[in-house]
This record gives sequence, C-alpha cells and structure tokens, in this order.
Amino acid sequence: VTNVNNIIKDVNHRRFFSTSDASSPNEHLLHPQQHHLHDEHTAYSPTAPEPPYPSLGPTTRLNLFTAINSAMKTAMQSDPTAIVFGEDIAFGGVFRCSMGLREEFGEGRVFNTPLSENGIAGMAIGYASMGGTAIGEIQFGDYIFPAMDQIVNEMAKFRYRSGNQWSCGGVTLRAPCGAVGHGGLYHSQSPEAYLAHTPGITVVMPRGPRCAKGLLLSSIRCKDPVIFLEPKILYRSAVEEVPDADYEIPLGKAEVMRTGSDVTIVGWGSQLRTLETACDLASKEGISCELIDLRTILPWDSECIIQSVQKTGKLIVSHEAPITCGFGAEVVATLQQ
Repeated sequence: VTNVNNIIKDVNHRRFFSTSDASSPNEHLLHPQQHHLHDEHTAYSPTAPEPPYPSLGPTTRLNLFTAINSAMKTAMQSDPTAIVFGEDIAFGGVFRCSMGLREEFGEGRVFNTPLSENGIAGMAIGYASMGGTAIGEIQFGDYIFPAMDQIVNEMAKFRYRSGNQWSCGGVTLRAPCGAVGHGGLYHSQSPEAYLAHTPGITVVMPRGPRCAKGLLLSSIRCKDPVIFLEPKILYRSAVEEVPDADYEIPLGKAEVMRTGSDVTIVGWGSQLRTLETACDLASKEGISCELIDLRTILPWDSECIIQSVQKTGKLIVSHEAPITCGFGAEVVATLQQ
C-alpha cells in the first residue's frame, strides 16, 4: 500500500506505470466454523460507496465463496440444463463454493470429475455444443494450463471455425487465482494475461461478493465461453451485502469506484483492496484519485479508461500478476496510442 501511495504521489511529477501486491483486512471472518484458507484472513469491506440496488429487494451479508454459491444456485434454479462439475465439487469443493448444490439439484447435475483439467474443459465444450449450460471448475487457476489446448484451440474457435453453425457459448469455467501468502509456486499464479491473448473467450475477475454474483450470472448466461477467475484470498476475507435477487452485471463494462481529477488508477480483482487504501492515503496529501475496476479483462472497457485519462492526464495500472507482458501493459499501450 505504501509503495502504491508513493507511486500516486510521483505522478504529480511524471507519468508512471507499475504493479504491486498487498492486502487490507479489517474485521472478523464470516462462517468461522467452515474450512478456512488460513485463519489469519479477516473480512474486508470496501471503503468506496456501494452502488444502490433500489429494485432488487433484500440483501444478505455474504463473503465471496457464498456469493459464488448463490449465483450458481440461482442459475441452476432458472436453467434446468445447467450442470456444475469439477474435482471435489460434489462435497462442496476445496473452497466450499458448491456447498449444498448436490443435495438440492441431485448427483446428475452436480458431480465430481477425474483429476483432468483437459477433460473438464473438453466435457464442458461438448455439453455446451449440445445446447446445455456447463459450469466447470478448475480447482486452482495454476492448473488451467493442461486445459489450454481445449480452451485456446477448441472452445475459443468453436463458433468461428464453423461459420457460426456451431457454438459452445454455454461454457463457464471457474478458477481460483492469485496468491494467499502460503500457496507456493503451484497455488499462487494469476493467469489472466495468458487467457486474454485468446480471441473468442471472455475473461472476468470480480473484486468482491456483490459484483461476483452479478458477473457470474452474466457469465453463465453469456453466449460466449467465459473464464471466471476468482481471487482466492477474497473467498472468506471479502464481505458485503449481496442482493438475494437474481441480477446480472454487464460483461465488458468497467466500474468507476470513485471519481477524481488528478490521476486515474486502474486495477481488478483483489488488487482493488490495495488501491482503495492507497487512494485514501493519497487524498490526505491533496491528490484526487479516480479509481476504476476493469471487472472484465477481455473484452476490456477501453473507452471508460480513455475518458478518465483524458480528464486526469495521468494513469497508473496496478495488478498482482507479473509485470512482464502483464495485462497492465495492454492498458498502458492502448492509452499511450
């Protein structure tokens, strides 16, 4: 946070683009009796004003994994062809996102698969090509790479190579991503830049429970295949009031979380926690930050960022993934052009 704040201060003198990583806990966990990623995580509530949902009725206080669960339950209630599958899904998944779904919808719609990410993606493509709605889980984003042939050469190109005669747009692949502090080299990666290089798929990453439910419902109902990346550090640490209703948040649209006049700050996923704190620190020094959550990595809302930077004249992009060929480079290059 201190590093990002220093970068924000630096833009008063020159243009600067960077990445950083931090977390900002501030209250106790929800559902402490359930399996925890690790006990040190505490609940996070955004400091930015929450957008009103005047027509959506009652809300429930949820963390990220319960919001994901609510979205899948809602989708399965409204779509009898929707199925949920993946490694350990039937008992609730290692992060508990599918808790209770098999009991409610039956083992024919919620079931385990072998330890084969390539098989999970391939099955999703086949099922969706027959008109079904496939919600597959890759247990960790790090293990999406064995499925890259299916994702890149089949899923992404399925409609195009058939001249729009075939489609597997009913595919949504969920995958936890990002670091948690103890995940090591095989459970800490952020693969969004690899995926964003592939035309034909949509790549989404929410920053918290409220937008996660709406974005996941939009993803499941999207006519294009979607890779839905879930920052695993937020599963229990991000807590918000989430509408009980069935609602969607449009894909491909960024959200201006706070308006400002001196510098545009862009991020996505769990990095927004760091950026909110950095913007608060910068405001104490008289720097007005406009903070934007991309929400959808591909296709990304370039027009929103362009309009903001035309106003502020300065841009910082911050993400958890590696700097080299990270998606921030795409944002920076587009804005520079």
